[in-house]
Amino acid sequence: MTVNILAVGDVCGKPGLDFLRKHLSTVKKDKNISFTVVNGENANVVGITPAQAEEIFAAGADVVTLGNHTWTRWELKEYLDDNNKILRPANFALCCPGYGHGVYETSFGDVAVISLMGRFTLDANTDNPYYVADEILSSLKNTKLILMDYHAEATSEKAAMGYYMDGRVSAVWGTHTHVQTSDAGVLPKGTGYITDLGMTGAAVSVLGINPQQSIDKFLGAPPRRYESAPGPGKMECAVFTLDTETGRCLNVEALRIL
Repeated sequence: MTVNILAVGDVCGKPGLDFLRKHLSTVKKDKNISFTVVNGENANVVGITPAQAEEIFAAGADVVTLGNHTWTRWELKEYLDDNNKILRPANFALCCPGYGHGVYETSFGDVAVISLMGRFTLDANTDNPYYVADEILSSLKNTKLILMDYHAEATSEKAAMGYYMDGRVSAVWGTHTHVQTSDAGVLPKGTGYITDLGMTGAAVSVLGINPQQSIDKFLGAPPRRYESAPGPGKMECAVFTLDTETGRCLNVEALRIL
């Protein structure tokens, strides 16, 4: 049996939330999606609130993953402890609230989702994601369908994780950089991979942000809170077709919905 898994790139601000709400259900129907993971890291432009997480679930996400802005909204703390379907990076310190991975029952068997964060330019205080991945996988020996959101800055860091996980998990996708890459495919040992899913947010923007604000930043203007760009949105994502018996990925298709 094969199933289609949908992974949606970072939702950025109100334009991203609005676009997701309007289009996710259609994409799921058109692509015969059985399980959906959405990165909600930037739903509040920087960070995410519990209410915004609920919006993403209502739109059709089965699991929401986060990243380096997890702690920007401290009111998320109790929500993370109470809801194991929203995952912060597993390589945060053990004292941090919430869950870094979860196993979810479906009609086609258990699906495990792992959230991890890279260390290059992001947060030197996180544990080594490769060792943390090994620890988590050791507890998932009876789970065949394993998905990983690797929230990282460097393309090399993401590609290395993909090959490190090749044959050990069903799919690895990168998030954080908000620009969809052209390398979607199946690695030699059967793991589906894409370096970055892209983002869900304003189509005419700099990573979801008002272009003039980004230009001003690079010109040296005083910093201020990021603002979402106005105008029409887009959703960037990828569909992973998995064999439920072996856990291997058979095909990866990158999508951009405008």
